[in-house]
Amino acid sequence: MERYHRGSLAVQERVGVREAAEHVGRSIGAEIKDVAARFLAEQPHLVVGAADGEGRLWASLLAGAPGFVRATARDRITVLGGPPEGDPLAEALAGAGVPVGTIALDPRTRRRMRLNGTLAPAPGGFAVQARRVFANCPKYLQKRQPLEWSAEGAGVVRRGRALVPDQERAARAADTFFVATTDGADGVDVSHRGGMPGFVEVLSPTELLWPDYAGNAMFLTLGNLAADERAGLLFPDWESGAVLQLSGRARTEFGADGERSVRFTVEAVVEARHPGRLRWSAPEYSPANPPLPAHRGSTTR
Repeated sequence: MERYHRGSLAVQERVGVREAAEHVGRSIGAEIKDVAARFLAEQPHLVVGAADGEGRLWASLLAGAPGFVRATARDRITVLGGPPEGDPLAEALAGAGVPVGTIALDPRTRRRMRLNGTLAPAPGGFAVQARRVFANCPKYLQKRQPLEWSAEGAGVVRRGRALVPDQERAARAADTFFVATTDGADGVDVSHRGGMPGFVEVLSPTELLWPDYAGNAMFLTLGNLAADERAGLLFPDWESGAVLQLSGRARTEFGADGERSVRFTVEAVVEARHPGRLRWSAPEYSPANPPLPAHRGSTTR
């Protein structure tokens, strides 16, 4: 099994972590182990990344009662339902053979699991035939507790090509977001990014910047961006259940001091408050979150 493509290998070499990446990469497999199957069955959320019919990459949040996503074979998960009406991936996730990335993240326990593969038809929803399955450490994950399901929602409330002021404030206030990337061939991955509120900078209505904090040395996200600049961002508003989805292009900037940041250019925006969403408590921030630079303080909604 090929764990890394040339984009990830190039970043690993540049940063000097090839040996560490090779060691960590042994955790990547195509089998859903029993502990992973149990974890999935407990989750009320699944983030899915894929390209729409125009080739734009998006990340979408799916929600349901625990059990709506489950392992139905050692190399396959089945998801009941699908994206809500108006979601950018509603049509894409109704097909077959589409490359997709998924991540299940549990704020209650700070655990997360990624599964990438291809879409397959399934009664009442869709399935993903797994190609890569692996867990990540709890670093930069904020702890939260579920509060209540909200049955009311206006659906998609705004579409655009740039952020409006309240969307800029939401991005600045975020302590968590998800990023979907692709290797440009047949693979899609979704990863998590977390930090103290304010770690995402809004440089303009069409440009965001965030630091690339030290992680597991795999560099799957930055490796994909080295191969293909398309990216999709998902900012969940945990307390209201609203979502802000952005599609655009991103590139990694390497500083002389060894630090890295990612610059994202917005091309399309979808803001939604769907019915059937789950609201969560205020966060207990991860002790691993780096402090913000002195010129930026925490921001709130």
